[in-house]
Amino acid sequence: MQRDALLDAARSLLSEGGTEALTFPALAERTGLARSSVYEYFRSRAAVVEELCAVDFPVWAAEVEAAMERVDSPEAKIEAYVRQQLALVGDRRHRAVVAISAGELDAGAREKIRAAHGGLIAMVVQALGELGHEQPRLTAVLLQGVVDAAVRRIELGAEDPSGVTEAAVTMALHGVRP
Repeated sequence: MQRDALLDAARSLLSEGGTEALTFPALAERTGLARSSVYEYFRSRAAVVEELCAVDFPVWAAEVEAAMERVDSPEAKIEAYVRQQLALVGDRRHRAVVAISAGELDAGAREKIRAAHGGLIAMVVQALGELGHEQPRLTAVLLQGVVDAAVRRIELGAEDPSGVTEAAVTMALHGVRP
């Protein structure tokens, strides 16, 4: 339960103040633990990040995959892939990972994030292959770039999130046709 409380506090700190806010004294304060107790659960800030990735990325991936499974055509799967990821932007877990991604991380934490994103990308490769792409993996990586750019626009708050989502879906669907 303490580990879960620490992870929940880490999500809050990251979504509120970015990576600078994720400190062991702040985690201790948020959870009511002594600072030394935080070190019993995590050896470093990077270890907290790695645990967040291990816990949260599979949840998001399952939500994206479920959205894709509810539709039949390759185009609808691609649309669901984009829409579901952008729908998760408002989720506190997502804001935490965006903050993590923007920060300085050690190689292990960075690799966990890359692997998790690779899992997301793998979900859309088959749909792109069904559309006839000769390089569906490359196209999937580029499509994820569109999603990532849309996430950043939504996070900035400069535009209406629904407008950003519609623009990203339009770009994805017209940009993925062979």
